[in-house]
Amino acid sequence: MQFTAQEIGLMLNGTIEGDPNVSVSQLAKIEEATQGSLSFLANPKYEQFIYSTQASVVIVNNDLVLTQTVSATLIRVENAYSAFTILLEKYNTLKLNKTGIENPSFIHPTAKMGKNAYIGAFAYIGSNVKIGDNCKIFPNTYIADGVTIGNDVTFYAGVKVYFDCHIGNHVIIHSGTVIGGDGFGFAPNGDGTYTKVSQIGNVILEDDVEIGANTTIDRATLGSTIIRKGVKLDNLIQVAHNVEIGAYTVVAAQTGISGSAKIGENCIIGGQVGIVGHISIAKGSQVQAKSGIGRSIELENKKWAGAPATFYQDHMRSQVVLNRLPDLEKKIEELERIIIELRKDSK
Repeated sequence: MQFTAQEIGLMLNGTIEGDPNVSVSQLAKIEEATQGSLSFLANPKYEQFIYSTQASVVIVNNDLVLTQTVSATLIRVENAYSAFTILLEKYNTLKLNKTGIENPSFIHPTAKMGKNAYIGAFAYIGSNVKIGDNCKIFPNTYIADGVTIGNDVTFYAGVKVYFDCHIGNHVIIHSGTVIGGDGFGFAPNGDGTYTKVSQIGNVILEDDVEIGANTTIDRATLGSTIIRKGVKLDNLIQVAHNVEIGAYTVVAAQTGISGSAKIGENCIIGGQVGIVGHISIAKGSQVQAKSGIGRSIELENKKWAGAPATFYQDHMRSQVVLNRLPDLEKKIEELERIIIELRKDSK
């Protein structure tokens, strides 16, 4: 895919300085770019590279003042970072612009497909599945019976969606993710063994959800595990049965959310956080990495840290005291010696 500086300038409503006919075919960081590359400069810390870069075209802010000559063609825009983000999205869209049905793949006769679908090789689509328009199902994906999928959905290679789950519009699910596996439900018996409790609910992903690679979202025992609109889940997250995650909440990698926990909207959950089951977390909560949430959080828009989690400020003060423990230990030992000496002198 090749574009000229002139074409890119028209896309971004930018002003060209240099050769408008120079072409680029790849995107690169400004300090690593070679001829034929398109790059950008938004952070002043990298300004030095504008004078040495080998990039053919560089997107810069309107207010950039050059102190030396540059070899690259410049495209001046209001916000270079935002403009480059637009180009990244367009580039990604073009790169993933696949259509048609590849063989071998299996599509059950009762499945209904929308317009402009892409079904990759070795995909399996079960009975009574409904897939909306402009969906992309990459190879080795499994979609079980009764699944419904909205419009403009992308499943990358190896996604697994179990029966009766519902996927909204504009959803992206990355490779290796499992939607609708059994929740961890086992009833203890008197002899120390366990009996499996059938998990007959489903998973609902609302619109604009994105889920990272190798994340698992378990189906509900009864009812639904629900991921609300705009939620973003990182890689390697475990969401247990009957969990509900509120709209526009983001969760970082390796977090585990136990069964029936309810997380409010607009929360930020750091990496490796553990959340026990059957509790609620108020909207706007921010939980620092490696925290342990063992009870409900009822105060909205607060920061939490530690295991067990406390107010962020309290946790930080505790860390200061913790770092001083070796010195405090020495002082205690010194005081003990003084006390011993005083006792000797008093005898």
